[in-house]
Amino acid sequence: MIAEPDGPEDRLRRFATIWSRAVFPVTSTSSTRTEFETQLLPLARRLSEALLARAFDSEAGREVGAALVDAHCTDPEALSRTLDCVDAYLVLYCGGDGDQEDLRARCARLQHAMAAGFARALRERTLAEQEAIAQAALQAQGVVAQALHASEARFRAVFEGAAIGIGMADLEGNILQVNGALLRMFGVSDQTLRSRNVRDWTHPDDAPQTWRLYDELVRGEREHYHLEKAFYRPDGTVLWTNLTVSLLRDADGDPQYQLALMEDTTERRLLNLRLRYEATHDALTGLPNRTFFFERLEKAMGAGEGQRFGLCYLDLDGFKTVNDSLGHAAGDRLLVEVADRLQSCATAPGEMVARLGGDEFVALTTGPDTQREVDELAGRIMNALLAPISVDGRELTVRGSIGIVEGPAGERSPAEVLRSADITMYRAKSAGGNRFELADPEADARAITRHGLTTALPTALERGEFFIEYQPLVHLGDGSVRGAEALVRWLHPQHGVLGPDRFIPLAEHTGLIVPLGRWVLEQSVRQAREWRELHGGVEALGPLRINVNLSPCQLTHPGLVQDTVDILERTGVAPDALCLEVTESALIGADDDLLKPLRRLAEMGVDIALDDFGTGYSNLANLRRLPVSILKLDRSFTQSMQQFPADPVDLKIVEGIVSLAHSLDLAVTVEGVETGAQAEQLRILGCDTAQGWYYARPGPPERLHELALVDATG
Repeated sequence: MIAEPDGPEDRLRRFATIWSRAVFPVTSTSSTRTEFETQLLPLARRLSEALLARAFDSEAGREVGAALVDAHCTDPEALSRTLDCVDAYLVLYCGGDGDQEDLRARCARLQHAMAAGFARALRERTLAEQEAIAQAALQAQGVVAQALHASEARFRAVFEGAAIGIGMADLEGNILQVNGALLRMFGVSDQTLRSRNVRDWTHPDDAPQTWRLYDELVRGEREHYHLEKAFYRPDGTVLWTNLTVSLLRDADGDPQYQLALMEDTTERRLLNLRLRYEATHDALTGLPNRTFFFERLEKAMGAGEGQRFGLCYLDLDGFKTVNDSLGHAAGDRLLVEVADRLQSCATAPGEMVARLGGDEFVALTTGPDTQREVDELAGRIMNALLAPISVDGRELTVRGSIGIVEGPAGERSPAEVLRSADITMYRAKSAGGNRFELADPEADARAITRHGLTTALPTALERGEFFIEYQPLVHLGDGSVRGAEALVRWLHPQHGVLGPDRFIPLAEHTGLIVPLGRWVLEQSVRQAREWRELHGGVEALGPLRINVNLSPCQLTHPGLVQDTVDILERTGVAPDALCLEVTESALIGADDDLLKPLRRLAEMGVDIALDDFGTGYSNLANLRRLPVSILKLDRSFTQSMQQFPADPVDLKIVEGIVSLAHSLDLAVTVEGVETGAQAEQLRILGCDTAQGWYYARPGPPERLHELALVDATG
């Protein structure tokens, strides 16, 4: 297969070329530079695949690091140049269009893995050399009587020519012999080094078992040991080594000498520390990142009895506006300044600040008295954000919303703590922002329940968990049932029956309101047909209509008119049997494009009702341009009529609305009628129909049929 010009394969080969040119001068291979590039190409492809894999696996980096050793790239400079090349060019040539921040993080982790793989392979190779040296030494000692001169020659060749440092000492620790590699590692002369005693080489970073193992070896209780050890050089710098010490016995098996083999790991250790820092710190702000923060939070959660923690979860208010208006470069400078200010707020022992990503930061405090300390920490953070931040000559005001979680260690997992802080932060943001809120278990539970309902909505519709109840619409003049409003319910497997106020806003937010609304419309229209068929033999019963609510999202859906027409045609129901209710707030300031579908439905004969009238503060003059035939007066205007005497102001308002509606040929329906006195007063004022608990609560369709029969025959 021939790659397209400048395709992924071409970019991969260019990366391999750059890599080979950087590393080839410090390799010990007999291959040409072109042949060496051919060896590196599959390694470059392995790194590219690991960088772009759906699930990141650092094993690829370790394999590539080990493969470098197999390719004779054993000089530490070869590893350093390789990591520099990967850091500078891997994402550039092999990253594609992915998330650059994520790719850079992956690239850093690959470098860390490559260094680890390189170190492990080099250590294994070194240990093999060490084993050969030890065997040579033992062999030289064991065959002294037979071939002393030949053995000494072989041992001297290995001893002097080895790339690792070798030293021999007696059991008292007096150094007897050292090779050139060891002298170069310490930067001293042979005489200086041989004047030292092994026991003088202590270091503050020595592992606790270091000298215990040494004592056991010189006593003959162990044959060898291996560990990482630091040494001071004469100039005060530190030499880090992989140290292997072996015991040499005489012909009778008694301990005689100790042989030390040292591999210089100083550069590798510094590289690992740098890679560790890059993997645990945010590249933009220098703060600890999400990985480091979770390590600290897990440690805080596992603290002993009596220990507590406090967590502040900060999200900047309106940060997206800065990025959108001034650009991401300005947004980055703002984040750097915010990070510096936050860092100055957490200087006490047990406190830290980290950046989780974007404009989200966390501050953690630990200790026995975090109930007071976390409030003080949140206050310091809010105060730190008061002063404007200068970006590109503009003074930007920065505000933040903070969610605070505080409690004893060990009771919750880090994920649960962070989730609670996140929920609390959004509660502070929804309350206006520029404030902090304390975590509330009940509020957390409600938020988690809302999330659970949101994720369960799609499958609930597929599983048929929704059902419809119907509330009668009664004519105030003669008390007859004229129809019903369809009200959808959700029979949730865990939470039982949920009213529309619990899930309709979630359905609006997710867009599921469109298929759910279509289902409600079809079920309700089919029910209207069944009522009409049942009432066909009862002459006193007029045709029963069905009222169905339309959400703002449904109003803007392009399939509204066609879906309605299809449902009416499939069920064989006339358009005048259907009334679609639209809230007044959804039509405030509506343009002709939004009103066009409603006008088409009204022209077909479908009634349009303006629901919750009086709550949207709309201009009454707009009624002339709206394609509505019914006003549904909000219950807030009629609540005072439940008692006698009614509020005269409310009476005048309702009387005026009814008069206005009738002058425009609009019928008036009243919601929330709960008493007979209220119903009578509304009848006197001229309202046409009403619904409410005074007549009946929402119920199954059979109850409406029974009520209609009672009205007709009673």
